[in-house]
Amino acid sequence: MKVGIDMGTVQGGAPARLDIEELLATRLLVQGNSGSGKSHLLRRLLEQSAQWVQQVIIDPEGDFVTLSDRFGHVVVDGERTEAELVGIATRIRQHRVSCVLSLEGLEADEQMRAAGIFLNALFDADRDYWYPVLVVVDEAQLFAPAVSGEVSEEARKLSLGAMTNLMCRGRKRGLAGVIATQRLAKLAKNVAAEASNFLMGRTFLDIDMARAADLLGLDRRQAEMFRDLPRGSFVALGPALSRRPLPVTIGAVETSARSTSPKLMPLPDAPQDVEDLIFTPDPDEFTRPVVRRAPPAPRPTTDILAELSRARPEPVQAEAKAPAPEISAEERESLLDQALAEILANPDAAFRADAELFQDFLVRCRIRRVPGAPLSLPAFRRKMAVARSGVDADTAATEVWARALDLSRSVTEDLQGVFLLVSQAAVRGLACPSDARIARAYGTHSARRARRLLGYFEEQGLVVVHSDLAGHRIVAFPDLGCETLPGDANGPDLVDSHQDAAE
Repeated sequence: MKVGIDMGTVQGGAPARLDIEELLATRLLVQGNSGSGKSHLLRRLLEQSAQWVQQVIIDPEGDFVTLSDRFGHVVVDGERTEAELVGIATRIRQHRVSCVLSLEGLEADEQMRAAGIFLNALFDADRDYWYPVLVVVDEAQLFAPAVSGEVSEEARKLSLGAMTNLMCRGRKRGLAGVIATQRLAKLAKNVAAEASNFLMGRTFLDIDMARAADLLGLDRRQAEMFRDLPRGSFVALGPALSRRPLPVTIGAVETSARSTSPKLMPLPDAPQDVEDLIFTPDPDEFTRPVVRRAPPAPRPTTDILAELSRARPEPVQAEAKAPAPEISAEERESLLDQALAEILANPDAAFRADAELFQDFLVRCRIRRVPGAPLSLPAFRRKMAVARSGVDADTAATEVWARALDLSRSVTEDLQGVFLLVSQAAVRGLACPSDARIARAYGTHSARRARRLLGYFEEQGLVVVHSDLAGHRIVAFPDLGCETLPGDANGPDLVDSHQDAAE
């Protein structure tokens, strides 16, 4: 799909179009001195493309957090553990939610560490989640410095490696890097060289003008134009912008940064006793406690995960949706069962964490427009345990299966799936599941652990395990009055065994 967004105007007043699809394949580099309008350009790009592509912003100053109010970006505080950042980044890619990684208030080392971990987690996402993502990095020279500075070598290598992966290898994973820097000379050359689109703003240093002119294919005389560019004006070049260097004036934006450029204000009238006012201490000055501003506490991870689980907010101008049609409890239950069946149809689902499966389940429920409050995690685990047992509809309607469900509540949540798997085989008169099948129901590949689980059930007085004359295993349920048919404990991992008794 070809989408051209309006970045502003070119000479003559014609709109300046940027091809988003081409940008995703060729990446973008923005350069300009402080005050040249880089952040304004990035904000214009983000606002115009918000409805077309998922966005991830690495924000060292917290300027882009205001996008959350207007466009629904999730704000992630960078002051978190490595595990939290990896988990959040993974779910960002899974659920295709735009976000802003705010690094405001962190030291340089901590900023580089958080950005590196977050970018690497985006890069290492499973192939199933390689959806297109516009990754915008403001002040990129902080995260991919040309030379080592006062930061630790470990943090520099982590951040530089992540930025290199983003710009060099990110395209095949759906990651399109958009990097902005004040000075090209401070940005690592292997990071800057991977961009095919350029927007060059005002700059004054000869070395930066020379590099900008080389990137745009201009001679040294033409490079002097970068000194005369007004604020918000850039020279564009690249397959997503223009085949020839083209001056562009960036258009207006809908949101604004929390910080603004300083404005001139007249000084107040000086009082007559100004020297006494300044040099005479306040009586309470030496007794007043020193107020130290504590850094804001990071947003709880649970809040971010809850926000990721909710539907994305619609744009303000969108029309109000019609209320969801009322459906019966049976129809709602059927929709929930369908979503769960799709998840369990994946052979790898048995070995994924319950929290992962729960997030996937919530997304599928939103896709199906399932009304009502979503299931809680314990309710989901219970429903999943019943589904993994493989019980059919006829058996589920029997009284003996109802007793089996009640009996399963005497074991912990993680063991209920295994218990119901074996009990449904007993109720239906099927062969005892193999160790491999029981292990998969528990989410492991260890056959030894499967045997230990049956031993645990026997210790609790829930089952009796014995063998027939051929050495095949039988599991009896005294409280249900039934037992499985003989089954080979070393048999294959069959989802539903309809084997007769072993010969």
